[in-house]
Amino acid sequence: MPPTFDLLVIGDANPDVIVGPLDAPFAFSRREQLVDSGALTLGGSAAITACGAARLGLRVAFAGRVGDDGAGHYMRDRLVAHGVDVSGLHLDGGLPTPLTVIVTRGDDRAILTAPGTLATTSGRDIPARLLTSTRHLHAASYFLMPGLAADLPDLFDTARVAGATTSLDTNDDPSGRWDRAALAPVLARTDLLLPNAAEAHRLAGTDGTSVAAAAELLARQVPLVAVKNGADGALCHDGRTLLSTAGIRITPQDAVGAGDSFNAGFLAGRLTGRPIAEALDLAVACGALSTRAAGGTTAQPTWDEALTHLTANGDIPS
Repeated sequence: MPPTFDLLVIGDANPDVIVGPLDAPFAFSRREQLVDSGALTLGGSAAITACGAARLGLRVAFAGRVGDDGAGHYMRDRLVAHGVDVSGLHLDGGLPTPLTVIVTRGDDRAILTAPGTLATTSGRDIPARLLTSTRHLHAASYFLMPGLAADLPDLFDTARVAGATTSLDTNDDPSGRWDRAALAPVLARTDLLLPNAAEAHRLAGTDGTSVAAAAELLARQVPLVAVKNGADGALCHDGRTLLSTAGIRITPQDAVGAGDSFNAGFLAGRLTGRPIAEALDLAVACGALSTRAAGGTTAQPTWDEALTHLTANGDIPS
């Protein structure tokens, strides 16, 4: 029997409150500061990736943990509205849903997260029936969920035995430790690693060298590394060959979640049989196009939108 889902995404789901741009330092002492805009949107690297992949036409399921509260119900309802199966989303009656506040300033942002249920999310929240009924398993925000991180080797093994491929986006490590020894068993079971440039350097221990050098070193640990490099585009390495693609010229409104939309584009490209170079072009287009509006999911492109953008620029065959 063919798999029920193309993609199972596991990890974080939380509302994002995005405000900005802030044109001055944070002011405490009960000072009130005004900014031009604010938005409440679906957030969490895993949740944004899931929505982006569903928008591109994949059959997507999400598994994780949120609170049994207003914020958790909001996340469940928004995932459903984006076409994501949430039968694996656990509602926790004891802890609140995580909440992230993002303050933007120019092309930078500060991110403040109250972890809530992230602290208790674990492999027990991931139904075995989903692990064995998907073509691909993607995990996000490794460092935010220590319980889930510890269980990832077993989860990846279960999915791989059932025939699935695997991918990981560690995202940032708030502790600053970047424990590569603890991560090694997960990387040994990971088919695709999806860091941004800064994360690639920290994971590879190559600060001060080129992004390409970091990708090459990481490609000795996983079969394929695709690195998001902001306005400079992206690159990937399979242990033998370095491929790169330029950034797309677009006037961004909000870059929150662009890397997660990149992930969705790359996964969609590979799961629909596109060569690595074409999947990389598609991923960059999806990341760039997602910045057209506030929040990580509002402007995520459809498959036709992304492909039309690329064929108009001669980047990918139709």
